[in-house]
Amino acid sequence: MSTYTHRTETKAPINTVFKWHERRGAFHRLTPPWEMVLEKRADPDIPAVGSERVMKFVMGPAKMTWHARHTVYDPPHSFGETMLKGPFWKWDHEHIFEEKDGRTTVIDQIDYKVPFGFLGEIVDKILGGRLVKQRIDRMFKAREIRLQRDLQAHEKYRSIPRKKILIAGSSGLIGTQMVAFLDTGGHDVYRLVRRKVENDFEIEWDPDNGVINAKEIEGFDAVIHLGGEGIGDKRWSKKRKEKILTSRTGSTALLAKTLSQIDDPPEVFMVASAVGYYGHSQEENLTEESELGSGYLSDVCSAWEKSAQPAVDAGIRTIWLRTGIVLSGIGGALGKMLLPFKMNAGGPVASGKQWMPWISMDDQIYSMHELLMNDSASGPYNLTAPNPASQKEFAKTLGRVLNRLAIAPLPTFVVRILFGKMGVTLLTEGQHVIPSRLQEMGYEFTHPDLEGALRDTLGMWKKE
Repeated sequence: MSTYTHRTETKAPINTVFKWHERRGAFHRLTPPWEMVLEKRADPDIPAVGSERVMKFVMGPAKMTWHARHTVYDPPHSFGETMLKGPFWKWDHEHIFEEKDGRTTVIDQIDYKVPFGFLGEIVDKILGGRLVKQRIDRMFKAREIRLQRDLQAHEKYRSIPRKKILIAGSSGLIGTQMVAFLDTGGHDVYRLVRRKVENDFEIEWDPDNGVINAKEIEGFDAVIHLGGEGIGDKRWSKKRKEKILTSRTGSTALLAKTLSQIDDPPEVFMVASAVGYYGHSQEENLTEESELGSGYLSDVCSAWEKSAQPAVDAGIRTIWLRTGIVLSGIGGALGKMLLPFKMNAGGPVASGKQWMPWISMDDQIYSMHELLMNDSASGPYNLTAPNPASQKEFAKTLGRVLNRLAIAPLPTFVVRILFGKMGVTLLTEGQHVIPSRLQEMGYEFTHPDLEGALRDTLGMWKKE
């Protein structure tokens, strides 16, 4: 039997910290950003005694089940769970909360037995106890960082009443984290879904056929639309390009028109867009004042933003989120780069001179929260880090973070063979975009530099 203890210091009172952990979104916010974890089932009264959660950890083609039951619940002092099924022979985890002078320490205490019993313990001892402990250390450092940052972000607007928020596109990379973050902040978060509803916090719609129940979206303080077909998921056939466009414009227009006609519209309507608005450009320091570019992605972004016009005309505070490349260890552009880089087969694409306007997932979520809560924010905002990197610099930095070589170039003609026109546009063209309006409103970036963002995202921190 082994025991592991981790202490997280926060600046918040015990009731605030304990309630954060009680919210459903805490599960996603505490999941390390490099771990693909799917929640298969969760009882609504978690963490009450007897409540259970079933998760699946995705590791390449394999999936591992983790089934836990909560065994301790003493608010606001402690709660705990035991593993019923999973990779360990035993795993008992208790979360203890201690407050002093208005600050709370979260103590995670775990009693565990490594897999394969006595044989597993021998192997772990041969490796100096590093195999399991290093993995647990990484996980709890990520949890500590996320908890501290989230509490700080929410504290800034603690005096403002909690909002009732409706989110479309809630199951994507950004949507999943945005729902979880807002939920842990005490907001009432509802989801627009394209399937049959499964609980009271879901509302069904069918944007492909223009179907939405206007009465069901009355009374929300904010509506956030993050949906749309993945731009880089498949080759760009004529049919695919049309689907990418209409999935964005059709759903946004339906929402905007409906919101403009209801008796109790939201105060704010936030709509996803992208830095593709500016087109391929070698010009530096593109801001929200820069002109619309040319090409397919510019056309899509322009039409996408225009489709929200009915909300603007109705006096609803409307925000367009011109997002760059969001760094995620489990998907998106970075997720697709990881395997070749880990195999020492990564490197710059084409000339490597093209700009990559990137943003960390934390800054994506926190900046959206700032725009949501700041009633003077409206219009387009570039959601990118203040220091865009060239593709060559990005590859070099990722190689350094992973401690791998980054010298295998990917020529343009290979990109075209592998990915077609889609790959050429997304990988060999770029924009030097600056988040001018975020900076003007005083937003402080969690990750202004690329290396720090990648290390946080992948759990590859430098040794202290």
